[in-house]
Amino acid sequence: MLSWSGGKDSALALYEIQRSHQYSVVSLLTTITRDYSRISMHGVREILLERQVESAELPLRKVYIPANCTNEIYADIMEKEMNLLKGENICTVAFGDIFLQDVRDYRENNLRKIGMKAVFPLWSKNSGEIVTSFINLGFKAVVTTVDPRKLSPDFCGRIIDRQFLKDLPEKVDPAGENGEFHSFVFEGPIFKSPIRFSIGERVMRDSFYFCDLLPIG
Repeated sequence: MLSWSGGKDSALALYEIQRSHQYSVVSLLTTITRDYSRISMHGVREILLERQVESAELPLRKVYIPANCTNEIYADIMEKEMNLLKGENICTVAFGDIFLQDVRDYRENNLRKIGMKAVFPLWSKNSGEIVTSFINLGFKAVVTTVDPRKLSPDFCGRIIDRQFLKDLPEKVDPAGENGEFHSFVFEGPIFKSPIRFSIGERVMRDSFYFCDLLPIG
């Protein structure tokens, strides 16, 4: 099972797993904020998520969480979901994390409690090299969420390309690993066809800027 946000890190993690043949990904798992029917933190509409995973030709498991979900509620929901996976003989979960050790520890400890393990295909790789590789492989992604405390809202709605990387402030991690921004991947080698959308309005909600992506067709 791959934890799937729809963004560049999870897409590249899927690419690396499929390329290495070390594991067989049987499904993707995405948390969706029930109140908005959007990918949690990324703000992407559920219909675009569905088209994305259909293009990736993999099953999708949706885990619904409430808006303003507390850590305790989230942990309880995810523990129940992981136990369901274990009951289906899925015992490994992959994540696209790169270097945040506290996040890795949290994931590993929670999975270890129920006899499962976590794997991190992108772990300890250089963030700049990861995003450059992402671009060179033919992936395309759009920034959907920006934390204005860390990055200008002007980056919300931009395509992640070489110019994007040049324009990022020096203190911002190129992969947004510190939560500076989140993205939606709409084209790349893991997809059979691009996901079509148009750029909608940009809004501020819960201290973050979100760029609405409107499905085409």
